Amino acid sequence: MRLDMLSQLNTERAQRRAAVIVTDAETGQQRLVKAAEVSRDPLKNLLEERLRSGKGGLVETPAGRVILSVHLPPPALVITGAVHISQALAPIARLLGYDVSIVDPRTAFASPERFPDVPLIAEWPDTALPRLKVDHYSAFVALTHDPKIDDPALLYALQRQCFYIGALGSKKTHARRIDRLKSQGVSEEALARIHAPIGLKIGAVSPAEIAVAIMAEITSRLRLPPELRP
Repeated sequence: MRLDMLSQLNTERAQRRAAVIVTDAETGQQRLVKAAEVSRDPLKNLLEERLRSGKGGLVETPAGRVILSVHLPPPALVITGAVHISQALAPIARLLGYDVSIVDPRTAFASPERFPDVPLIAEWPDTALPRLKVDHYSAFVALTHDPKIDDPALLYALQRQCFYIGALGSKKTHARRIDRLKSQGVSEEALARIHAPIGLKIGAVSPAEIAVAIMAEITSRLRLPPELRP
């Protein structure tokens, strides 16, 4: 790889932006395609699919064989609510390669004893979230049932274009949440991005089962094209 290309790739990595190195299998010529440039690339459909799946390798294209090296930021999961579901959700997410952070100003819940080896921020979301670099490669879940904590966190997640946003609660609870967020100027289109009730419908009952349902839904949003998502 040329030094100038490596420098550009490192810049994209540092800014948590995805990129693909496309290598011509016959000539060895390489080019770097940044995520922001994919829509203008001749291999647009292929690169969009690979940026979603994260898979590289040798691919046959109409223009010949190419080798794709896909570079994605590590996915992050931000949880508001140091609750029982979070105790199961955090280790599952870490097993799947997510950088996990838990935000909850209630120090009785957000304690190292309850969440060993998980970054805890015992502050209000308005203070905590801007430091976490929440972005398009972040999943966000709100689990406190407390509007004072969850609502401002959801607003922030919507602004930062998280690839997944979910909130715990029944349909009635979510309807009240929607009304509150609408009153703060959130559009119908933005509100439709919130998954609630949270998680895939697998009949989950226990905190651990709900955590599995949540991670399954997050994975489907990360990996599947829109037409195949449950």
